[in-house]
Amino acid sequence: MTRTQETRYYFIMKHVTNSVELVRDADGLLHDSQARASMAEFTAGDDTLRLEAAAAARAAHRSVERLRAHGSEGRGLSAGAVDVLIRLRALGAAGARPGDLARSGGMTARNATGLVDTLECQGLVRRAPDPEDRRSVVARITPAGLAWLNDFRTPTQKAMAALFDGFTDTELHQLRHLCLRLVQNQQRITTHLTADGETTPA
Repeated sequence: MTRTQETRYYFIMKHVTNSVELVRDADGLLHDSQARASMAEFTAGDDTLRLEAAAAARAAHRSVERLRAHGSEGRGLSAGAVDVLIRLRALGAAGARPGDLARSGGMTARNATGLVDTLECQGLVRRAPDPEDRRSVVARITPAGLAWLNDFRTPTQKAMAALFDGFTDTELHQLRHLCLRLVQNQQRITTHLTADGETTPA
């Protein structure tokens, strides 16, 4: 793909994932009419189903993240900081090194360190020397951090219930499964490209 084509593609993707013109097709399934039209033009008439599915996955991700950010930022934390706090709660007294938090959260070590800094400044996390490595530290959730998550639990559950209103348990299980299949495919692509010495796609 040339630079001009890449620029055009990312413009289209940004446009279609911000679209709200959802309609039902002949089978009663939702689709984004602007996405379909844009992708048809982009592919010069070739099949658009996979590109439409990618745009829909991105739009769904953005919808979830907007709702999560609205809830967490209204309480003084980014969604990423909340993810770290939830992870540290699950780990309990063992805590985690910032590098481990980065790997489990799919972020850079620098970002993980910054999130731990933010949480520590608010008294929700504390650092302590790593007993197994004097050069490192371990982050652990504090009682204040546990209380913060307890207060955040009910609003989060209500928000997710509203977001997934009308979904059956079977549909939610299938949605989770399909999303994680995409993750698996992306991991395989990354492994292949890394082995070949190519740059991993963003």
